[in-house]
Amino acid sequence: DPAYAKYLPGDMKNMKAQSEPRLKSPEEMVKYVHRNNAHLMISIWANFGPWTDQYRELKKINALLPFDTWPRNNGVMPYDVFNPKARDIYWKYLTNLYNMGFDAWWTDSTEPDHFEKPGDENYQTFDGSWLSVKNAFPLLHNKSIYEHQRAMKNGNEKRALQMTRSGSFGLQHYGSFSWSGDVNASWKEMKTQVPSGLNYSLCGIPFWNTDLGGFFYWEFEQNPKNPALQELQTRWMQWGTFMPLMRNHCSSPMVSELYEFGKQGDWAYDAILMAIKLRYRLLPYIYSAAGDCVQNSGTMMRALVMDYAHDKKASRLNDEYLFGRSLLVKPVTDPMYTWKDNEKKGHTIYPDVKKAAAPVNVYLPKGNKWYDFWNNAQYEGGQDVQRLCPIDIMPVFVKAGTILPFGPEVQYSSEKPWDELEIRVYPGADGMFVLYEDEGDNYNYEKGKFSEILFSWDEARRTLSIAPRKGSFKGMLQNRKFHVVLVGPDSGAGNQPMKTTRTVEYNGKAVEVNL
Repeated sequence: DPAYAKYLPGDMKNMKAQSEPRLKSPEEMVKYVHRNNAHLMISIWANFGPWTDQYRELKKINALLPFDTWPRNNGVMPYDVFNPKARDIYWKYLTNLYNMGFDAWWTDSTEPDHFEKPGDENYQTFDGSWLSVKNAFPLLHNKSIYEHQRAMKNGNEKRALQMTRSGSFGLQHYGSFSWSGDVNASWKEMKTQVPSGLNYSLCGIPFWNTDLGGFFYWEFEQNPKNPALQELQTRWMQWGTFMPLMRNHCSSPMVSELYEFGKQGDWAYDAILMAIKLRYRLLPYIYSAAGDCVQNSGTMMRALVMDYAHDKKASRLNDEYLFGRSLLVKPVTDPMYTWKDNEKKGHTIYPDVKKAAAPVNVYLPKGNKWYDFWNNAQYEGGQDVQRLCPIDIMPVFVKAGTILPFGPEVQYSSEKPWDELEIRVYPGADGMFVLYEDEGDNYNYEKGKFSEILFSWDEARRTLSIAPRKGSFKGMLQNRKFHVVLVGPDSGAGNQPMKTTRTVEYNGKAVEVNL
């Protein structure tokens, strides 16, 4: 791991990479994590210190950039990613980690970190002056990792996945998520993250995320029992339910595990747990949206201008968006129960978090009717709605005509098969949805090994049509049940299982359901 030595205590100049490993058997650690139904992403950096084998090997081919980078003042240098031999060397030192079974790469400092000094911009890299090529560094770095992993032939051709701190046009072709970097834990910062994610989407990069809760906690007392932090963390986690990747993170000494924020019955714990459970139940919808990105060049965080260019007000908004093609979300980016950022220490809390302290204004775009996800209240488009939001509710509205699949409540994504799905139909307009499925963690979908099931709602006939299944893949369910719900005042709402209108046995052949 290029970053392994940098963060161990002691004199870094005298250290050897993994000379004193913290783990007696990294391989056993990986196996243990996998046995417990989790995955591992390891942080890797694009720079090396002079005590490492990588540094010495890269130096021999003049493939180190003589820049001051992080960590500073230790002789650490980025590698020349523009040199194909350097890229091969970089991957060589990742091969053992890949073979151990690590599932993803956290490609940090992919700009790379650079404390400029006079003359740096004129330094000649393998492909030209640093000034002329530097913006391509993160793209080429992630591209190289992706292509090297794809070239591995050891019977373990899992999907390449990098989470990179930086990127540019084309990043989406190389198995890469971008995250927005080490952002501050503050309401002001959270508010800026919404348009940041939408801008990535508008650039054709569908997979983006942010450190939920923020990374640097400079503006708060760093204690997960601090109500101000609890409120911020809760609202950020709720928003994360409707991101391409839901992932919280923080800097030491702060902690962000769910159980650090309380226990069952505590408001922060319960609200965050509710958001996580909803995320897992929405996996059939989310995975299908991801499949749409790959198969049809779709995107997941859809700025309203993408679908409502005819609506001048909607096209100007940058604080709400469509998640997939059907769910309108408006993150709560202001506190209701505690003081904002640095105004107070954050221990003054509104007496009852179960009651909304203030409404959130949500604009519903023209051209559709909308359902409030949490109570099924219906609204015409083209108007502002004042949505009261207690601590466990974030504004989510569903477009009329939506067909929304829900999976089972699970602890991890593959815990239960999708042999019984709840299919919610939101009447009021014609609509359609394609349920996409494949083998989950390989590239067989590139060979056509995937399936699609088209659901269509005919408003005039009040009929849900389920088309014949297209395609197949190893492990595909041959028979399953769809619990169809016609959404209305008495059907139930929100993240809880709803009252079934009709149950359909589906074996891959066409079915019509009259509702």
